[in-house]
Amino acid sequence: KVRRMRWAMWKLWAGRSPRAAWLLPQARQRTPAAGALARGGTGCSVGAGACGHLRMGSPAGAAGDVADACGDSSTDRAHLHVSLCFPWRAPARGFTRPRGWHHRAMDAWIDTHCHLDEFEAHAGRAYVDGVRDAARSAGVRHCVLPAVELANLEAVRTLAHRHGDSYALGIHPLFTGRAGDDDVQVLEEALAAHRDDPRLVAIGEIGLDFFVPGLDAARQERFYRAQLQLARRFDLPVILHVRRSSDKLLKALRELPVRGGIAHAFNGSQQQAEAFIAMGFKLGFGGAVTFDRALQLRRLAQALPLSSLVLETDAPDIPPHWLYVTAAEREAGTPQARNTPGELPRIAAVVADLRGMPLEELAEATHANACAALPRLAALLAQS
Repeated sequence: KVRRMRWAMWKLWAGRSPRAAWLLPQARQRTPAAGALARGGTGCSVGAGACGHLRMGSPAGAAGDVADACGDSSTDRAHLHVSLCFPWRAPARGFTRPRGWHHRAMDAWIDTHCHLDEFEAHAGRAYVDGVRDAARSAGVRHCVLPAVELANLEAVRTLAHRHGDSYALGIHPLFTGRAGDDDVQVLEEALAAHRDDPRLVAIGEIGLDFFVPGLDAARQERFYRAQLQLARRFDLPVILHVRRSSDKLLKALRELPVRGGIAHAFNGSQQQAEAFIAMGFKLGFGGAVTFDRALQLRRLAQALPLSSLVLETDAPDIPPHWLYVTAAEREAGTPQARNTPGELPRIAAVVADLRGMPLEELAEATHANACAALPRLAALLAQS
């Protein structure tokens, strides 16, 4: 009864939460550089030197993920340039814990997928340190930082060491088009150099993306299979990019089995979910599950075994519904708010509500699940 009462009081409070004090002042908004996005964007005004993720400045960005989750292919993807084509605007509603909320489980959140290096690339070291400190204050104990290409391998490793987090090394499917044929060999050398680093917990972000038009599917699969071979050689789990590609991913995993990992931002069918779980994978749920129209995703969040779920933000991508800015609002001059790891507890509250369970139990379960999916993580957290 006490747990239920605490949970009900928290939900009432969360709906009225004022803007968090740590949010970036309007005066520090970033001014977009001139020029078109050189990494695949359409009409983006950010110069090539300022760009980060290809998917964040292209139709493959957060709107695409939201549209995919909601089953709406008509979403205005081409103009939602999350974190790139809009100023670095603070979220309209942040998450802060109520005073006196000190239960151990509430400080146990693990964001299993967060691109912190994007914050540093666009706004500098002090800004990313503030974002991470704010997330920690909100109860996010640990973040897993996946790489997306050779250019940011060192960035994620450095950030993980600086903030006491962990990282993964890999080549994202959306970056295979510009990756060199020898990039997998260079990745292998990096994995060998850091194989004894306890903060290296996986190979990722790797996988297949059949949502974005114009990508070379055969090249994606070649990189994916080569990186599965690396996971087998170094005995590491993998963090998978899964977008309309579950069956192909599973086929390769049956032929090249690895020691499990996480299917990031999962949005497949119940049958596909069960297949990943049977192969030792946990399924990542993030901002997309907060949208009322994401019916299939919400059904999965309710029906799948609790032992199969992990939580993530994919920050600064895939904003939850309270940060999402519609096309009409953008035309009226409202910039797209950026997602941060500090949103994880509020995303978790949505999942807990869908499952009808106390938030504390979800925190404890997803913490244990993340450690099971990424075995090095358990030892790392035990030391901190």
